[in-house]
Amino acid sequence: MTELVIQQRIAASRATVYHFLTRSEQWSKWQGSSATIDPRPGGLFSMVMGNGMNARGEFLELVPDRRVVFTWGWIDSPGIPPGSTIVEIDLEDDETGTLLVLTHRELPEDEVAVHRLGWSHHLPRLAEVASGGDPGTDSGPGE
Repeated sequence: MTELVIQQRIAASRATVYHFLTRSEQWSKWQGSSATIDPRPGGLFSMVMGNGMNARGEFLELVPDRRVVFTWGWIDSPGIPPGSTIVEIDLEDDETGTLLVLTHRELPEDEVAVHRLGWSHHLPRLAEVASGGDPGTDSGPGE
């Protein structure tokens, strides 16, 4: 198992970024076509991508304006079943707003590249919407 770490600078406060990580309507503005977010330990995380794939897990830890941790897996993929990997998102103050550090843990080695591509596509979309922009409809990486 491998971990993937990606950083994204966002021209918005930690509180604003946290809001986009813990609200269903806000999440779907930057990743996927819809999301169901129940932001409490044990609460549901579910997100449907533009291609119909569904990621699902549960929240493990939430520290307002600082940290969000949830499990992650795919309903439609036996390689990473729901809840089998862990996504940790830490929010740090930065000279331009917020530095987001995403660590995706327990990924099978053959899934690292596709998840790097996915997060590298979606985190700039989060930066765009959190800073007041409109990233448009999410058609997924490479689309």
